Amino acid sequence: MKITQAILDKLTEQAKASPRLRMNMDLRNSSEDQSQRMLNAIEPGSPLPIHRHQKTSETVVCLRGRLVEEFYDELERRCTESIELSPNGPVVALNIPAGQWHTVRVLESGTVILECKDGPYEPQSAADVLAL
Repeated sequence: MKITQAILDKLTEQAKASPRLRMNMDLRNSSEDQSQRMLNAIEPGSPLPIHRHQKTSETVVCLRGRLVEEFYDELERRCTESIELSPNGPVVALNIPAGQWHTVRVLESGTVILECKDGPYEPQSAADVLAL
């Protein structure tokens, strides 16, 4: 499959029309594929909780637009690091270690990321969302 600008444009339009201001596209080979690979179009203002993935790291690649990945400390419940990602900036991708509290703040309309995680999808539990 070729990931074209037309695909990213369509996904962005779907994100803009979504109440959550985001839309993803599954890139797995089949529903039996034991990985998570997706395109995720996210618009500014999309509500993204501070969360963690206890069993897997997460790789995030910014294909277009700009976003800030924010990392949090569980005990102090504060942001400890913010890293801006953009396709033409100094940082285009991150690998977030398993268990790291994080969230995304989108800075530019039309932002699309590629997300990859190990293992099958598991819904977030209350224990994996950090309330401030």
